[in-house]
Amino acid sequence: MAIAKAERLMNLALCLLGTRRPLSKRELRESIEAYLEAGSDDSFNRMFERDKDDLRELGLVIETVENLDGEVGYLARRDSNRLPPITIDAEEAAALGLAAKVWQQARLAGAASGALQKLRAAGLPEDVDPYEAHSALEPRIPVHEASFEPLMLACRDRRPVVFDYRKATAARPGQRHVEPWALECWRGHWYLAGWDRDRGAERVFRLSRITGKVRARAGKYTAPVPDVVTVRETVASWAGESADRSALIRLRSGAGYPLRAKAARIRAAGEGWDELEIPYGHGLDAWLVEFGPDVVVIEPAELRADVVDRLRAVAKG
Repeated sequence: MAIAKAERLMNLALCLLGTRRPLSKRELRESIEAYLEAGSDDSFNRMFERDKDDLRELGLVIETVENLDGEVGYLARRDSNRLPPITIDAEEAAALGLAAKVWQQARLAGAASGALQKLRAAGLPEDVDPYEAHSALEPRIPVHEASFEPLMLACRDRRPVVFDYRKATAARPGQRHVEPWALECWRGHWYLAGWDRDRGAERVFRLSRITGKVRARAGKYTAPVPDVVTVRETVASWAGESADRSALIRLRSGAGYPLRAKAARIRAAGEGWDELEIPYGHGLDAWLVEFGPDVVVIEPAELRADVVDRLRAVAKG
């Protein structure tokens, strides 16, 4: 149905842009197949009025003109709907090239490349290369999860989704009904922040733990969507970026460099082990599990218990 409506809107826009004189409702109905298939005049009128409002909301300037006989017609003048010339300086072109490089590992790479080609055709300076390296560091966003694209589109379109999710402490995945808010990348892992309908609370899901397909659902959101800053803070908290205390762990020598970078204190513990004091916040247990046998939690006791529970769940498969 969404594809049919998009096609109908496109046909209506082309008719209004392609005419030199106002077209009446009757003429528009005879020109667009979807309108001819309308069951009645009332059905067509409702459909046409909705489509006209949707096009105006999208930015198309539609004029309503009444002729000498009192008949109302519609048209969209090209000079009223023409975009201004695109002017981009070297710094802006560099920023666009950098954004395209960031997405080159995702399916958006083709769209980013095509957009830059269109900008070049529209007047991007020939002496500016958007893909030219501007730093020794080249940013990349790794996107390996199949759920990334459908979730990105669901966040954009504000569509509820359903997917199977395997918690680190569970042997089997469970179904989740979620109103997606935003995707965030932390420590090379993607997270989805959204409203969990089953639990009636905001939750954050790691994309690598989503199993199977992400399925979109009809209907509107039932919970308000917070601003971007709040979502990012939520993701940071659930990903273990915020900490209000410290934990003491043992780390095998020569291993766990990301943990060492976070440590407030490191001392040799002997026999091939180091002792680290690291910030302890929500999500630290899930992070420590990733280092497997190279990490042993000393304190606090609840963190040690959480890590052991997660390891047991992993061992059970």
